[in-house]
Amino acid sequence: MMTDLSLLHQWMFLLSGMILFTSFAILEQARLVATIHVFSWQGVLVALLTAVVALNEEHFHLFFSAAMTFFIKAMLIPWMLHRLVRRLGLDHHREMLDHPALVTMLAIILVIFSYWLVLPIVSAELQFSRNIIAISLAVVLIGFLMMVVKHQAVAQVLGFMSIENGLFMAAVSATGGMPLIVELGVAFDVLVAMVLFGVFFFQIRESIDSLDVDQMNRLSEQEDTET
Repeated sequence: MMTDLSLLHQWMFLLSGMILFTSFAILEQARLVATIHVFSWQGVLVALLTAVVALNEEHFHLFFSAAMTFFIKAMLIPWMLHRLVRRLGLDHHREMLDHPALVTMLAIILVIFSYWLVLPIVSAELQFSRNIIAISLAVVLIGFLMMVVKHQAVAQVLGFMSIENGLFMAAVSATGGMPLIVELGVAFDVLVAMVLFGVFFFQIRESIDSLDVDQMNRLSEQEDTET
């Protein structure tokens, strides 16, 4: 029961639920710029969750992790994505899901599957941790789903970044945080990946004048048939 949890645990559970909600919002959002905004809010919530875990566990190095998460995931990466989208001319790009109701149902099924998968792994005595791990796994799986159903390459990168948020959320909430050096390494890897994605997108845009993954696949199939 929520009333049996401490105030900090209730805040952790609430923030986890809001992060899961943003995963659904990222999946369902049609406008690319709005999707980046939602991803930025997801970064804010992950940073707040990290700060609450720091207070609850008295692992004060996590406050630095929370500040780093806020700067990188809520500010720097969204700013880089906004700049990338403007330079690619995708400011007003919209991408409607082919079957929105089916995709939403699949996302809900992934949440249920996450709880079913975690149940035999985490003991009943750790019910709170079990809920957090299940929500984190659901965020990861919905990120994978977004990478499958979205055709725009930038939107797929947002799905990838959402997966990283889910993994970070599980590591911080369920285990009390990773070693600081590991968190710094992960943050650096994410930034490097973001830069590489940007370079990759510009090269693709110059080559075929599109970032639609389906169009890339069609071009690849045409090249295979010609050879």
